[in-house]
Amino acid sequence: MPAMPTSGNLRAVLRRPDMRRLLAVRLTSQLGDGWFQAGLAGSVLFNPQKAAGPMEIALAFAVLLLPYSLVGPYAGVFLDRWSRRGVLVVANAARAALVVPAVLLIWHGHEAVTFTLLALAIIAINRFFLSCLSAAQPHVVDPPRLVTANALSTTLGTVCYALGLGCAAAVSRAIGTGFHEYALVSGVAILLYSVSAVLARLFFTADALGPDEAQRVTCGMGAEIGRTTRGMVAGVRHLVGHRGAALLVTAQALHRALYGVLALATLLLYRNYFATGTGFSSSLTGLGQIAVAGAAGALAASLITPPISRRVGGWRFVAAMFAVLAIALPVLGLPFRRPFLVLAVFLISVVAQATKIVVDTALQVEADDDFRGRVFSVNDTLYNLAFVLGLFLGAATLPATGHSVIALLGLGAGYAALASWYANAGGRAARLTGDDIQAVQQAAPPVLTASR
Repeated sequence: MPAMPTSGNLRAVLRRPDMRRLLAVRLTSQLGDGWFQAGLAGSVLFNPQKAAGPMEIALAFAVLLLPYSLVGPYAGVFLDRWSRRGVLVVANAARAALVVPAVLLIWHGHEAVTFTLLALAIIAINRFFLSCLSAAQPHVVDPPRLVTANALSTTLGTVCYALGLGCAAAVSRAIGTGFHEYALVSGVAILLYSVSAVLARLFFTADALGPDEAQRVTCGMGAEIGRTTRGMVAGVRHLVGHRGAALLVTAQALHRALYGVLALATLLLYRNYFATGTGFSSSLTGLGQIAVAGAAGALAASLITPPISRRVGGWRFVAAMFAVLAIALPVLGLPFRRPFLVLAVFLISVVAQATKIVVDTALQVEADDDFRGRVFSVNDTLYNLAFVLGLFLGAATLPATGHSVIALLGLGAGYAALASWYANAGGRAARLTGDDIQAVQQAAPPVLTASR
C-alpha cells in the first residue's frame, strides 16, 4: 500500500480534541522543565562560585537519575492501576510545590543534601509524568496514527523544553550569573507546572486516559508491594516476549550510553575549551545555540520519521540513523569548531528523536494496554541507566576540556558497531515475527475518516 501524505496524518491527529488537550498538558510542563533545569544546571555547573569537574558532573547526574531508575519499573504498575488523569494532575502540582523550597535554597546558596533530595524528587516525578503521557497516548489517537502522534507530541515537547532552556539562558545572560539570578530562572517553572496541572484537571475526566476500570486493583500496602514486584517481572517478560520491541529498547539503551559521553564532552567543550577567557556567560550563550540545534533536529525528526519508517520499516530506519552518526561524528567533530559542533548536535538530535519515536510507537503497538505502563517504565529505567553509564565513561576518559580525538573516533566506531548489530538483529526479528511498526502504519484508515 502506498504511503499516505504526512500532512494528512498530521491533520487527522490534530483533529482529535483529546489529542490537542493532552499535547497542551505536555508542552506546558516541558516548557517548565526547561526553565527549572536551566536554573539548576546554571547553579551547579555555570556558577562563578563553583567549578565542578567531569566526575563531579557525572556524580550529580547519577544522584538525580539512578535512584528513580532503580525503582522506575514499579511506577508502571501504578500507571496501570491509577487514573492517569489523576497522575498528571498530582505530578505537576507536586513539582510546583517542591520547586518553591528548591528556589529558596538556590537563592541562599545552600545546595547541600536537602537541595539534592528536592532536585531528585522533582526530576523523578517528571520521569513518572512522561511515562504516564506515553501510556495515555493510545487513548487519544487511533492506533494507526501513533507514529505521527508520537512524532508530534515528543518532538514538540522537546522543542518546548529547548525553548525553556534557551529563554532561561537568554535571561541569565541579561541579568547575570549567580545564586539569585539562577533562583529567579528556576522559579518560572512554578507557574508552568501549576498551569499544566490545572489543564489536565479541566481537560479530562478521571477515566479518560485509562487504564480500564477492570485493571485497577485496590489492596493493602503489603499486598500492593508484592503485586508491584510481580507486575514488574511480568512487564519485563511481556517486553521480552515481543522481540522487535525488545531489540529496539536495547538499541536505544546502547545509543543512550554513547549519547552520555557526547553530552559530557559537549558540556566540557563549551565550558572549558571554547570559553577560555570569556567566562560562564559566553558558555551559556553557546549552549543556548546547542539547545536551538537540538530542537531543530527534533523537529526535523518528527517530519521525516513517519513517512520514512512507513516506507522502509522502523528497524531499517533506526539502523540507518546510527550509521549516519558513525560517519558524521568524526567528520563534523574532529575540527573542534563551534559551527561544525552545532551541526553535529542537530544530527544527533535527529537520530535521538527518531529512535525515540520508533521505540515509543513499537511499545504502544506491541504491548497490551494492561502492561503498557510497566513496559514504558522498564524502558525509561534502561534509558536513564544507560545515559548515566555513558556519563561515567566520559568522565573516566575525557580530559577536563572535553577535547579528545581518540574519544570522538571511538564514538564513531561505537555507532558503526551498533548500526551493524541492530541492522542484523532487528531485520531478522522483523522477518521472523513481523514485529515492526511499518505494518500498523500501512493499516491506517483514510485521512478524512481518521477523526471521530
